[in-house]
Amino acid sequence: MTDLSIPTDPPSTDSVKQPERVHLLDWTTEELASWLVGRGIPKFRAAQIQRWVYQRRAKRFDEMTDLPKDLRLLLDGHFDLFRTATAACQQAADGTEKLLLQLADGGRIECVLLRDGPRRSICVSSQVGCAMGCVFCASGLDGVERNLTRGEILEQMLKLQHLLEPDERLSHIVMMGMGEPLANLPRVLAALTMAKDSQFGLGISPRRITISTVGLPPAIDKLAASDAPYHLAISLHAPNDPLRNRLVPVNQGIGIQAILDAADRYFEKTKRRLTFEYVLLGGLNDSVQCARELVQLLRHRTAMLNVIPYNPVPGLPYLTPSPSAVLQFRRTLIDGGVNAMFRQRKGDEIQAACGQLRRLREREPQVVSIQSAKTS
Repeated sequence: MTDLSIPTDPPSTDSVKQPERVHLLDWTTEELASWLVGRGIPKFRAAQIQRWVYQRRAKRFDEMTDLPKDLRLLLDGHFDLFRTATAACQQAADGTEKLLLQLADGGRIECVLLRDGPRRSICVSSQVGCAMGCVFCASGLDGVERNLTRGEILEQMLKLQHLLEPDERLSHIVMMGMGEPLANLPRVLAALTMAKDSQFGLGISPRRITISTVGLPPAIDKLAASDAPYHLAISLHAPNDPLRNRLVPVNQGIGIQAILDAADRYFEKTKRRLTFEYVLLGGLNDSVQCARELVQLLRHRTAMLNVIPYNPVPGLPYLTPSPSAVLQFRRTLIDGGVNAMFRQRKGDEIQAACGQLRRLREREPQVVSIQSAKTS
């Protein structure tokens, strides 16, 4: 049996035919400056271009009006600013918006904008599909195809930013969309470096950036060693190994204790409060006994437990817990001294849970309207 406790890359993207043009979002400001200088163009133009993309929300090079026209033409001839096409965009009554994006090689990913008071949070994917196999999640039903590039991760952030009004700005990023972020750690960290860059990038505080993982101890240790100043959220979903093995099959090669030990090391290194995610499934992990076991695991840790009632996925047998079960679960946790937050489900009517819209549109391709990547 393969030991999935150590993240491995999905099939290499080398076999995927890549466009000859360069995806600008794959380049750092320094790389762009070097390219410009090599063509006799002043280095400071790189900063102008990056600010147009990340802060002034330009969608095309010809919108960058303080650049010389010949430079705009040069950029347009060499770079792709955006490479995805918007295959679907849905909005829920609560303001949640979900994008289904089609990549240059035909793969599809999802990303979500959540509006909650003044917060404008985005949930971003790191892979096409997912290899973790959580039985209640739509993302991994068809396995994993490949890792996303730095540019493909950043493009999701920018596409969601374009949904905002001019006076609105993104406030929080959660790497909790399709895929396992820690299985694509170098590219995720590269994208987040630009997201937190206040000079050229999106300027989002590292304290408002969260990386969510199913719990891969070696990769958690690598994240801690990188000195990345982000919050860590671990998708626990069960208080004991027998139940977690059923719900999160990758756990069979890991075990909850190893995950908690890695989480403790991350806390000791970063001093950032941990978050544990717990999707509440009716009749499976929503019992008072499960809550009591969670109390034993978490009450002595500096951590927040986020409890999320299940968003049903068509074709899967899992249910949303009853209101009475949620109430009993909550009381048990609070009485046991666990710092717990019960999150309101958002976007039910637009299949906002990871992977749902992608699967729906693949079953019903006739309802998809693909927009030009140049104009979307």
